[in-house]
Amino acid sequence: MPAWAAPSEAVAPPAYAAYAAHPLDTVRHIPLQGAVNVRDVGGYRTYDGERVRHGQVYRADALGKLTDADLGTLSRLGLTKVIDFRVPAEVRYDGPDRLPAGLAPTSRPITDNGLFTQLLTAIGSRDPVRQEEMLGGGRAAAFMREVYRTFVTDDTNRAQFAATLRDIADSRSPLLYHCTAGKDRTGWTTYLLLRLVGVPDRTAVGDYLASNTYRAAHDAKLREALRQSGMMRNPDLIIPLQEVRTDYLDTALAEATERYGGLHGYLAKGLGLDPATILKLRHRMVG
Repeated sequence: MPAWAAPSEAVAPPAYAAYAAHPLDTVRHIPLQGAVNVRDVGGYRTYDGERVRHGQVYRADALGKLTDADLGTLSRLGLTKVIDFRVPAEVRYDGPDRLPAGLAPTSRPITDNGLFTQLLTAIGSRDPVRQEEMLGGGRAAAFMREVYRTFVTDDTNRAQFAATLRDIADSRSPLLYHCTAGKDRTGWTTYLLLRLVGVPDRTAVGDYLASNTYRAAHDAKLREALRQSGMMRNPDLIIPLQEVRTDYLDTALAEATERYGGLHGYLAKGLGLDPATILKLRHRMVG
């Protein structure tokens, strides 16, 4: 989502254990002032009882509004690579990443299927009737399902996801990837990574859904700002665009089944990940 409101304030999220398959499988949230959905992907139990390593891979929302204090926090993570999934229009609007000295983002745009432009057009019109026509009646949620479908159908998207997973497999130092809200392109990447290294589906889905917890206060503040400014009479129309939902994830998984026979086929044929790469990912991430 674009940063319509002022830079977000850090929000202490509620306990995450309700999402997890095991009480110790908790998300390692990294509180920042200029980003709300920054997390360590480690800590989850795999099928065989091992644990995904902390401090190896991080997922995040946009990093363009980070404060000096935030940069200090990020610098302590030891990152050597930051991958930005945003398309150029998002970067122009929200600004480039602000990163610790010596780090430069790797641009790896994954299409949002026009979501960003759709949102700007709807909100910028200030027309309640047009906003209802564009986003109401289940249309916003349907649009999100189409975004997720492109994670499977679009050749470039598949190549970008595959390159990121290969980077993780080949890297010997911490890596971070992000999009704008850190929930859809970032959420799908994390879901794939966790499943690849042996984390059960229920746990991987829980990590995906946790974006709703970490983004809730910021997103509510944004909707209220739109209402107060007069840009939207009914800002709740954008809730389906702000949230992650299991039916969005299910849409991508159903498309993977339709085209590749299932998630394994999508990873092997759609992304071109061979057994050696998957084994490297496992060794890199689990222990």
